[in-house]
Amino acid sequence: MQDQLSLRFSALADPTRRAILAQLSQGEVNVSDLARPFLNDMSQPAVTKHLKVLEAAGLITKTRDAQCRPCKLNGENLKLAADWVDQYRAFWEASFDRLDLYLQTITAEKKGEKHAQKSISTNACK
Repeated sequence: MQDQLSLRFSALADPTRRAILAQLSQGEVNVSDLARPFLNDMSQPAVTKHLKVLEAAGLITKTRDAQCRPCKLNGENLKLAADWVDQYRAFWEASFDRLDLYLQTITAEKKGEKHAQKSISTNACK
């Protein structure tokens, strides 16, 4: 059995499911309304499968209200995935800062070399 974090990232890997989550970020939506934008490219059962994956990953909650099947975003579980990624942000920011410093050093050294070469060639002409 997969752990919950793996299920969440697996669910987020699909562009259709990310589009569904984007729709739900605006508020609760009925399943039929949620499926409508995708029905030109896929069947209603295919959209339902995407919803089941999102529900199994804990990213959405689907309820029943008479004939309606409203879905809503489960922000807390989405935040858990974001928090996991965020813990590596400091590492990447530090890495990019070191890369920026290195590039600045190389650029300064190259400018210094060009200036020195220009001085040598100017002095040689005198």
